Amino acid sequence: MKTLLLALPLLASVVSAQTYDVLIRGGRVLDGTGTPWRKADVAINGDRIVEVGAVPATATARRLIDAQGLYVSPGFIDSHSHAGEALIIKDRAGVRPIVTQGVTTVFINPDGGGPLDLPAQMSDLVSAGPGVNVAPLIGHNTVRIEVLAFENRAPSDAELQTMQAHVRAGMEAGAYGLSSGPFYTPGNFSRTDEIVALARVVAGFGGVHTSHIRDESDYNIGVVASVEEVIQVSREAKLPGIVTHIKALGPNVWGESATIIDRINAARAEGLEIWADQYPYEASSTGLAAALLPPWAQEGGRPALLKRFENPETLADIRREMVENLKRRAGADNIQLGNFPPDPSVTGRRLGALARERLMDPVDLAIDLLRRGSPGIVSYNMNENDIKAFMAQPWTMGSSDGAVAVFGEGVPHPRAYGPFARRIQKYVVAEKTLSLEQAIHGATALPAAVFGMPDRGTLRPGAIADVIVFDLAKVRETGTYEKPHGYAEGMVEVLVNGQSVIREGEFLDARPGRVLRKNQP
Repeated sequence: MKTLLLALPLLASVVSAQTYDVLIRGGRVLDGTGTPWRKADVAINGDRIVEVGAVPATATARRLIDAQGLYVSPGFIDSHSHAGEALIIKDRAGVRPIVTQGVTTVFINPDGGGPLDLPAQMSDLVSAGPGVNVAPLIGHNTVRIEVLAFENRAPSDAELQTMQAHVRAGMEAGAYGLSSGPFYTPGNFSRTDEIVALARVVAGFGGVHTSHIRDESDYNIGVVASVEEVIQVSREAKLPGIVTHIKALGPNVWGESATIIDRINAARAEGLEIWADQYPYEASSTGLAAALLPPWAQEGGRPALLKRFENPETLADIRREMVENLKRRAGADNIQLGNFPPDPSVTGRRLGALARERLMDPVDLAIDLLRRGSPGIVSYNMNENDIKAFMAQPWTMGSSDGAVAVFGEGVPHPRAYGPFARRIQKYVVAEKTLSLEQAIHGATALPAAVFGMPDRGTLRPGAIADVIVFDLAKVRETGTYEKPHGYAEGMVEVLVNGQSVIREGEFLDARPGRVLRKNQP
């Protein structure tokens, strides 16, 4: 008995002398679940977390990270990103704005877009070696264009079956769900029953439906009815629904956040899974055509639009509706033009100021620009009270809606560089709209649960080691609307699948990201 007792301390010493690949010591651990931080160590072997808690002092590691005074959390999950193309073509330019915010996973092909051939896209991403994890969606608008081009009509039964087959192929390839964009042409030619029919296919794979809703303002059916459409799709197709980049766009609908929140809460009380994601800015970004042109003018695509511009009577009808749409966007002084190769002098300028300079009516200037191309815009049209009301909901996830270009090119929306940092800097630290625990949960465990990613979004033994270490006092965005090309700050360490992409605050040329496939290893 005495011999056994003497042996126990020796055995414990041998067991505790564990060696890890990475050991993060003494940080304030926010595990993603929404619970308050606790002081703990996080140990990693390979691509997995193996310990969260008090790791014995005798443990060693190939890399030791001192996190005293710093916060440790799961890597952020961007539930709405336009970074797919950038990650393929210019991985280094595309990934740095993402990881400097602490984002380790992005969902691509939102708003009904992206390619039809998901296997080819995934193969290209794998070849590029993305620096972050990439999870694809299959786009409704893409499918509709493949089958109906830009025709303004409902599909026949045979055409609908073909559309369903395309969606099924996307889900079989590993898509996490269907993205729709009935605000955009040709998605705005669809009826709700068409989206329901495609969503039913997605439901069979356990996927979600995420939608840039039909109307975020009062263009047609209105923002409240458009949220109700997402709810209807979820009710009939029996799958989770996401109101993506939720907002009340333009002065005509400011304050409607209260009604929208009530409708979503009522749907959730009914037993439906309705969620939202949001970027934390008062300005949106889209194309000038999408913002100002009536949908009927875009039927048949750009060649048909240009022909309509040549018909004086048709042009007058288009112009009349553009005048009203510009009012919905809070006027020409609230429209900032993006990169426009046919006329670089307009890049970054406000439509109103440019029109005054050129002695033109702003709508006529917009028509002139649309004749020559299709500039993007930043549109200042949200109210801060609505932003905060949506953000505070327990069903709202963080997102960027960011489209990363080559660094320094054009004047994109700063959401490509800073939304996750801004959410913490402005709405947690400065204004206390959210607690830090809420903000972390909404960007980690919540999207992981909504999209069905059981191994990501939390810090726990067995989870994938997407981990960030940050200095709360230094987290901030550096980009502005006028000078958006500024990397976020405050991330000390960012690990993707257990490998560093930011080390001691420095960006590394590492590509440990993976293409993630729903229901596939």
